[in-house]
Amino acid sequence: MLILAVDTSGKTASCAVMQDGLLLGSRMIYTARAHSQILLPMVKSLLADTGHTVQAVDLFAAANGPGSYTGLRIGIAAVQALGFAGGKQCAGISSLEGLAWNNCGHAGILCACLKARLDLCYCAFFESDGENVTRLTDDKVLHAADIAGQIEAYGSGVTVAGDGIETLREVCADIRSAPAHLLHQSACGIALAAMHTTPVQPDQLGVSYLQAVKIG
Repeated sequence: MLILAVDTSGKTASCAVMQDGLLLGSRMIYTARAHSQILLPMVKSLLADTGHTVQAVDLFAAANGPGSYTGLRIGIAAVQALGFAGGKQCAGISSLEGLAWNNCGHAGILCACLKARLDLCYCAFFESDGENVTRLTDDKVLHAADIAGQIEAYGSGVTVAGDGIETLREVCADIRSAPAHLLHQSACGIALAAMHTTPVQPDQLGVSYLQAVKIG
């Protein structure tokens, strides 16, 4: 199966092409520019460099939240359009789950954490056996202190991925970070997660903002 994945949930815009579990290529840019300006040209270039066409793609996958409102809509709209045009199925993947899969080579507890607002973060915990990822908690909006408490409860060895680590460090200095090249959202993680997700029709894709959750 040939998968084209995109992640526009944060400041990084990325795309990846994966075939039967083999990563053929990826692009990632940390940018202040609008994702709408760079995403499709980046996808076109990557497909050309990997020797494939958009018509050859079997599954289109995108991060569906949480994250940047505008960025998420751009990514979802792009894969919906590609799916509709080619009559192909799509997969919407949690941005946090994508972060976890991006770090699946690290065996242990993974905390995927993205900035929300003030001292709030989007967060979910996962466990990796070094190859596959298992979800431990749902995606939630939590105060940084509460997330730090959960990390402490899991014990030593929790690895944190995502820009929320900056907020966590304001309440807990002893945080283990994912390495720089795996710290931010990446379409590689979205592609890996998509291999373990039931695909849907393009019109069934939605966005999970999580901001509607009431914080006490």
